[in-house]
Amino acid sequence: MGSSFRFRDDTPHEEPAVTLDAFLEQEDATAVRLEAGEDARQLIPYLDRLQLIEISFPRFRDGRGFSSARVLREAGYKGELRAEGDVLIDLIFFMRRCGFDSIVSEHSLNPVDVDAALNRYHHVYQNATDNAVPIWKLRHG
Repeated sequence: MGSSFRFRDDTPHEEPAVTLDAFLEQEDATAVRLEAGEDARQLIPYLDRLQLIEISFPRFRDGRGFSSARVLREAGYKGELRAEGDVLIDLIFFMRRCGFDSIVSEHSLNPVDVDAALNRYHHVYQNATDNAVPIWKLRHG
């Protein structure tokens, strides 16, 4: 049971993600998993070598993963950023705005509902890592 979705067309990275501690001790790992509460900034020196960063969402109400995603994207991370765990349909639009490009939810999500969630809002109100132009900029040039 559960669902997996990608928001990009490239091939997903299949190497198993290691823990943050294991990643920091290895020189050849290209995939890492951040647990809730771990500091994403520890990965900034290694972004060029990483192909996958998996961020854990142990509970849907735990927003630390959103902050980690944004920190990593704003630091220049270009690889796959995957949300994993208690991912609900209501969070998917905002996950993509923060920089996630794939999700693995412990819940069964209907692909039609995922598509609707991703396309529900045509305008946004603030800047994010997805480069969507906020509506206030559209109104005021």
